[in-house]
Amino acid sequence: MTTNVGALVERARVAAGLSQRALADVTGISQPTLSRIISEDRVAKMSEVVAIAWATGHTVAQLTGMRAVADRVECVARATNDSGMDRMREALLHFLELDDYLNDQAIPTAV
Repeated sequence: MTTNVGALVERARVAAGLSQRALADVTGISQPTLSRIISEDRVAKMSEVVAIAWATGHTVAQLTGMRAVADRVECVARATNDSGMDRMREALLHFLELDDYLNDQAIPTAV
């Protein structure tokens, strides 16, 4: 992750209209820990970045400063069961970005 994750998390929090306390409640990350991540006194764990991404409507790439998978991937899908295409694409991109991060860190994924 880049060294400005704290600033990117803070920007995402503000854009989502959440207080630190509200973001802490939604993500399950304690408010003091969240504060330390934002101030860059503590490195965010990937599970925390993923939780913050979901809670703020941002992507892992947006919170880590990595080049977005969305810029590199094309998706084709069929919406079923009243699923919206935008929501399906968003969910798929979250998983692809996590997989991309794990690959960059040489962390094997389970098969």
